[in-house]
Amino acid sequence: MVQTILILTANPQGTSQLRLDQEVRDIEEGLHRAKNRDQFVVESMFAVRPRDIQRAMLDINPSIVHFSGHGTGDEGLVFEEETGSTELVDREALAGLFELFAQTVECVVLNGCYSEVQAHAIAQHINYVIGMKQAIGDKAAIEFAVGFYDALGAGRDVEFAHKLGCAAIRLAGIPEQLTPVLKKKPNIEKMVSIEEQPPVTNKPAPEELNDSDREILTELLIRSGRVEYSARKALCIRIGIESSQLGFLTQSTDADFALQLISHLHNTDDKQALGKICKELQVVFKRGKYAPDLESIKSKLKA
Repeated sequence: MVQTILILTANPQGTSQLRLDQEVRDIEEGLHRAKNRDQFVVESMFAVRPRDIQRAMLDINPSIVHFSGHGTGDEGLVFEEETGSTELVDREALAGLFELFAQTVECVVLNGCYSEVQAHAIAQHINYVIGMKQAIGDKAAIEFAVGFYDALGAGRDVEFAHKLGCAAIRLAGIPEQLTPVLKKKPNIEKMVSIEEQPPVTNKPAPEELNDSDREILTELLIRSGRVEYSARKALCIRIGIESSQLGFLTQSTDADFALQLISHLHNTDDKQALGKICKELQVVFKRGKYAPDLESIKSKLKA
């Protein structure tokens, strides 16, 4: 199913200038090269006024709404008025608007400073909402957005995408990875059909890799240098996979390649290759704080 992402930006006169055009461009470029690019359509609007939001929601019918701009905490998010000056929209107004579109909007991203209060209000109606619990720098905001949508473009869910966006901030050397916070609608229920229920057995099911495990492997691969462009084919040989079968081998950044490689091996259930990646990383991080994590992941792969 095709998902439409509506990106709304506002940088009124008299507010600090943000690189909103770059953020939009980087998001679009990331999704354009993603393996699931055909599943996403991006619509962007600049210098947004409050009335533009409701019109865009009606005309575009998005499943993801992304706001880039300024936030002021309890006072609201910063949009523009007719003259280009600041116009604030408070959390109650935003929550009321999104309540009307709760059947179609799955996720809202508020990429502006101090937007956690708005995120909390909107999350009473929308399944997933991301806000910023404090001020966030321009570069960190862009890094988060790119990481978040790269993960969605690779087929991952919102919770994993939020974690990867935070990891992207940290990988860029910016100490703001805890600023983006994910709010979930109360009492979200994931319905599982009878056919999807695991069979009842007397044996406990083997423990599988979880999102946190895959995130650790992705981050450590990037930090190890083994996913740099010149090292990728050698890595594939050492873990026993055919590099020519990886469509993302040459068309991705180091972070993208690491994410897509771990996702590919997990989706194909190639535990042998994942185990060899663990061994590669244990050589580099054998005395670090990640050594117990790698040992735990390796034990799961052997189960």
